[in-house]
Amino acid sequence: MKSLIVAFALCVSQLVLAQQPPTYLELNSPKNGIPCESDSSEREILLEKIEGNSKTKIGAYRGNGCKFTLTKKLELGNYSFTISGLNIQQAKIAFEVTAENREKIIQNIELTDKTNELSEVTVYGNQRQYMKVESDKTTINIKENGLLNSGTTLEAVKKLPGVITSPSGSLTLNGKGVTIYIDGAPSNLTGTDLQNYLNSLPANSIEKIELIYDPGASYDANASGSIINIVTNGKKMKGVNASFNINYNFNKYQKPSPQILLNGKENNLSWQTMFGVNYVERENRNRNAQEFTYFNPPVRLEQESFDLITYRNLYWRTGINYKLSNQSNLLFNYNMSLANDRNDNKSSALSNTIDFTNNGISKTKANNQELSLQFKTKLDTLGRTLDITAYTNLFDRNPLNQSTSFENNVYTYNNSDIDFALTNYYLKYDFSFPFEKYAFTINTGGKYNTTKVKDFGRYNFEEPSDAIFNSNHYESEIDFDYSEHNLAFYVEARKKYKKFNLTAGVRFENFEVEREASSVADKIKFNNTRFFPNASIMFEATENINFSTSYSKKVSQPGYYTIDPNNSSNFNRYNTSVGNMALQPIFYDNYGFKISAFQYVNLGANYTIAKNDTQFLFSAEDGELVSNRTFASFDRIKTFSAYLSFPIPLDYFFKSKEEFTKRMNEIDKMNYIYANINYVKTDIEGYDFTFKNTGIVNFGAESQIHLPWGIINNMSYFFLPKGNWEIYRIERPIQQFDISFNKTFMDKKLKIGVHCFDVFNANEVNALVEGKNLRTLFYEKQDSRTFRISLTYNFGNLKLQTENTNIEVEKAKEGGKGL
Repeated sequence: MKSLIVAFALCVSQLVLAQQPPTYLELNSPKNGIPCESDSSEREILLEKIEGNSKTKIGAYRGNGCKFTLTKKLELGNYSFTISGLNIQQAKIAFEVTAENREKIIQNIELTDKTNELSEVTVYGNQRQYMKVESDKTTINIKENGLLNSGTTLEAVKKLPGVITSPSGSLTLNGKGVTIYIDGAPSNLTGTDLQNYLNSLPANSIEKIELIYDPGASYDANASGSIINIVTNGKKMKGVNASFNINYNFNKYQKPSPQILLNGKENNLSWQTMFGVNYVERENRNRNAQEFTYFNPPVRLEQESFDLITYRNLYWRTGINYKLSNQSNLLFNYNMSLANDRNDNKSSALSNTIDFTNNGISKTKANNQELSLQFKTKLDTLGRTLDITAYTNLFDRNPLNQSTSFENNVYTYNNSDIDFALTNYYLKYDFSFPFEKYAFTINTGGKYNTTKVKDFGRYNFEEPSDAIFNSNHYESEIDFDYSEHNLAFYVEARKKYKKFNLTAGVRFENFEVEREASSVADKIKFNNTRFFPNASIMFEATENINFSTSYSKKVSQPGYYTIDPNNSSNFNRYNTSVGNMALQPIFYDNYGFKISAFQYVNLGANYTIAKNDTQFLFSAEDGELVSNRTFASFDRIKTFSAYLSFPIPLDYFFKSKEEFTKRMNEIDKMNYIYANINYVKTDIEGYDFTFKNTGIVNFGAESQIHLPWGIINNMSYFFLPKGNWEIYRIERPIQQFDISFNKTFMDKKLKIGVHCFDVFNANEVNALVEGKNLRTLFYEKQDSRTFRISLTYNFGNLKLQTENTNIEVEKAKEGGKGL
């Protein structure tokens, strides 16, 4: 409550300040006497307010050329500009804002070349702050958070504010569906393949994660409602540097995961490579109490399953950046992941007349390779940019399954061999044309993408595995083929008018899709050619408070995992799992409203209407005691969600106001709790709830506490109470509490962390779902309580100059503040 009062007081002060006239600031900083018209070198500029011996950061900016202008509301008092750059000796100039000169202030300062190439460069901005909230997205710093960067990327994603994992395992963001992007490119993997990929990607290879709530026309229309963009490390250091990292996991099984990272820069060539091994073992328990309602009275079947899962993953990630000029970069990335996993399963099914047991082993080898080539350039000093990307993804897996069942004194066998292969290619380009004089920007681009999936499954149900693999004889085969061709173009306009930032765009998408399987009679073909509009309006009430509203139309093509008849070979006499070939594309209408304040506070609501949306459920055919896990389509699903995210500044309550104000400029040294509250209500047409359909509220919190001796404590808590989530009724709360302690040694070269995940071992799923002829109460519990020791040692001079390999395109977004 106190934190909300503090936030309200800050809002009032900002509204008062908003009534004061803005100040026009002009800073001229020629270097070595070079005329301004001939100087296009990049500068970083920090504006601070000086009060006695303390300084308060007003803003950090980046620009090209020696003339920098800014219009900003400033209080009367003393200020300073600090100017730095890649080859510029840092310089500072102080000035005063008075009642006489507050309308226009011009400052001049002469810059010189940097004399010591190896001296430390201070990079201003928000690189080290845990979170940055903007009108269209929230950016989470992963690199500096010990709780998030010690495990896998999937573990980190699940802890982000607003991200909720449904009982079926899918991710949502503030109540909307999620599409995963890696470095700005959509991942083509779906289902468990995508989760396994994120599990194989170490979180310490991630720089930051962007939560994009309402993606515009420049993003694929095939993005359902929101995007989680995972940005991997991309900064290189001069010279050669290395980092060795090892995680040692303790649960019932103790396995190490070592990793080494090398990076460097020589002249215009920067490079980075990462090599490591993930080795994880865990247990998974499932229990289903099922009523087959076709029968009268209903037949009750109790099923239990125990899995011992071993993940073994070898990965290599490398990136090369060649700086063609001060305006152009050429980037190449190659990522490889090799998996060799094993699943030992024991299951049973019991009723009055059934006593069934099944023991099985599944061995899966998978290979994932990604190649990308990107050319980025600034076309001129006006901020016009061109970005061209070519991308290839090759993925294959081969699960071999062997199981033996026993019932009524009779042994039966279930053996399968599945060959899955996915290939994906795309080429895209993006142009940006800013017109700064009119505060107007046009962005346009296009993309062509082709995806092919081939899955061939071979099955046998009666012979032992040795006989099958020696004779290569199978009783049945299912051949699945999928192809998708996508051509897209977009145009988006951004305009700033007084305190309004307007964005409007449209994206043209043409999908040509073919699905074919030997288990169905006819090939399924469809062609979708549609326009997908988007629009948003943001009103800047003050410099730090804005209101925004948005609309977008999106589509979601059914992922191969939801339609592939071979999507799982874990079946027996009483369980099957198949994809649904008849699923249609899902069309979304997304409406949103949000208030953002001070880069940390979010209050908003979303309303989404989804046509032909799909849900994962259990069903049974008439007269059969077989539980089938599949995906079903519903005519229309309407989802309303509301959310509130805000910080609780512990320093304000437990330390002085002056100390709190000082630490606001060094957010990595603050003590805080960041809270997130979500409300979600779903209405489904075509689904009859036998229980009351009410909304559900979930709570999440992240904290950072600075302890004595330089120890940093991070904690995370998630709580999903009983209630309705989509078509599921949560019978018992789902919750998890994690805690982490980190400390650096040897001038920050050595970092040691001690972590405990799911401290109270309380993360389990108890949910009820109803499908055709089947009512299922299912329970799932993983051995989620894990202890971990992480160690990172950095080789090389950490104070060497950082090379920025990105071509900044923020100028192109000034017309709409990045909406």
